[in-house]
Amino acid sequence: MQEILPDSIIVDLYANSLVIVEENTKSGRTEETAIVQPNTAMPKASVEVKPEKYFLGDNGKKITILVNEADAVYLKDGNLEFLTKIMGACKLNLSDVAIINIKRNPMLFAQISKELNSTICLMFNVTTEHIQLPFSIPHYQVQQYNNCQFLLGPSLEIYIGEGENAKLEKTKLWVSLKKIFNV
Repeated sequence: MQEILPDSIIVDLYANSLVIVEENTKSGRTEETAIVQPNTAMPKASVEVKPEKYFLGDNGKKITILVNEADAVYLKDGNLEFLTKIMGACKLNLSDVAIINIKRNPMLFAQISKELNSTICLMFNVTTEHIQLPFSIPHYQVQQYNNCQFLLGPSLEIYIGEGENAKLEKTKLWVSLKKIFNV
């Protein structure tokens, strides 16, 4: 089954690239030339500059989802599909959340709290130490701290599939999500 991404996500993914189609009149061939506009402002070496939109989604309900995926800008397609299903079960969608891949955009909880005003933070393959929280909690335990509810889980890839382990992990996750979202 082929899934089509919404226009808003495609715009975010290709915000800094442009393809110009030119016709070569001498040879009669059409050539595509990719032109990428470089950022002309050079950041200072000591200042970390985040992209304008460093998260996927619109953060409408102040729910932050942190992932730690080395091979993806935000997260892998299969993991996004799983998260979309889980969000749907919780009566949420991408416009309600902000998904941040901390492997690409390292952040501390102080930044997340200040910039996104998160009230719920779901963390997959991310520890409390990654974002410098002063505590640690086991997977699937809901923890309240600084006006935000936290839930930690293993990598999203654990939930993919129909094996016994995947079913068990999905059940544990669902029990915790029901507590947070009252579903």
